[in-house]
Amino acid sequence: MMANYKVFFFAGAETIQNSYNRFTGSFIRLMTEIFHDDFMIISEINFRWPAMNVFWALNNAQKPVPDPENCKIINSALRQITGALLSPTTQIIIISSSSGSVMAAQAACWFAEKNKSYKYCKKPFHLVLGASMVSPESELFLKLKDFQTEGSIGAILHDEVQDEGDTSVGVGGKSRFESYRNAFGLMFPFFSVRYKGPSFLNTNAETGHIHRKRSKTVQKAIDYIRIILIEHKLAGEHYRERAITFLKNEFS
Repeated sequence: MMANYKVFFFAGAETIQNSYNRFTGSFIRLMTEIFHDDFMIISEINFRWPAMNVFWALNNAQKPVPDPENCKIINSALRQITGALLSPTTQIIIISSSSGSVMAAQAACWFAEKNKSYKYCKKPFHLVLGASMVSPESELFLKLKDFQTEGSIGAILHDEVQDEGDTSVGVGGKSRFESYRNAFGLMFPFFSVRYKGPSFLNTNAETGHIHRKRSKTVQKAIDYIRIILIEHKLAGEHYRERAITFLKNEFS
């Protein structure tokens, strides 16, 4: 019997209601074709203005939120995950991008804590933090690794889903001071010793920052699917074959 999969996607800062950048829109479309109703977007957690999503991520990328029950974003995400007709054998995969990686990491910590007694499902869930603002040296990431060691989380993809040369990866740092210092350096590299140009504010398709350039491409969505479903087989052999066939038919 084929395993039951549920895939949840936390989109990045440029998500406003049902409006997405090209990568996000393409990824949603392609994953919906592959998983149908088992692919779900974590919705209505982003702020109205993209900058507010970035600020929230910069403020919360360092360590688990101390009182997640009173955090509207994390609780809303958890309700959407646990309300998705899960069974004890459901294999959950949480996928995220950019500022959404912080929301996903926080929700993953809270879900792992809540599911310690296997209240929702018995299988460790997989977590993908792509184009991620979460630093591997942060308390938040180390907590995720602790849950992985305990068996609550299965695979964690982080380094595998970053674009080479993307200087915004790990911008959240280990403290809020470091987070905002990094963000300032990314935006104004001519004032920074650590960061080189182009500025993160440069969205030009040819000369802009690689993080912003890649967000404007379908290729990034294809690469995500190739890494997550084909190379690492997070949804098993059946969906690996579906992904291979679909991408071949769609883009050959």
